[in-house]
Amino acid sequence: MRGSLFAFLAGAFITLQGVANSRISEDIGTWQAAAMTQLTGFLAALLILIYFRDGQWRKLKEVKPLYLTGGTFAAVIIFSNVTAIQRIGVTLTISILLIAQLSLTFLTDRNGWFGVVKMKMKLPQVIGIGMMIAGVVILTF
Repeated sequence: MRGSLFAFLAGAFITLQGVANSRISEDIGTWQAAAMTQLTGFLAALLILIYFRDGQWRKLKEVKPLYLTGGTFAAVIIFSNVTAIQRIGVTLTISILLIAQLSLTFLTDRNGWFGVVKMKMKLPQVIGIGMMIAGVVILTF
């Protein structure tokens, strides 16, 4: 149940962040909005880390270097999200974003990328993604 709650919160905040960044970028620019968002996100995460003091810093050396670059994806995510919202609107942007996420996670699960356990994907999962794509096509009319 808690996992579902956190997933819901993440989805809601991704949308809110995209809308806020889109508005900020109109005033200062898209990359500036991305930089500001990254900075405030870093500061918020740092304050939470200091407060809760969880995690094990000594194990940082064990993390594969490829995974340490994950934070850099956020710059591309923010820029792409802001640009898409400005060009096609919030609803269509988030709909396409969800399809992209589901499609890539589908491939990741199926192929065992990034060390995740391989999962067999069946026809219902393929149909579900197809229905989402159909829904986005309908949204464009």
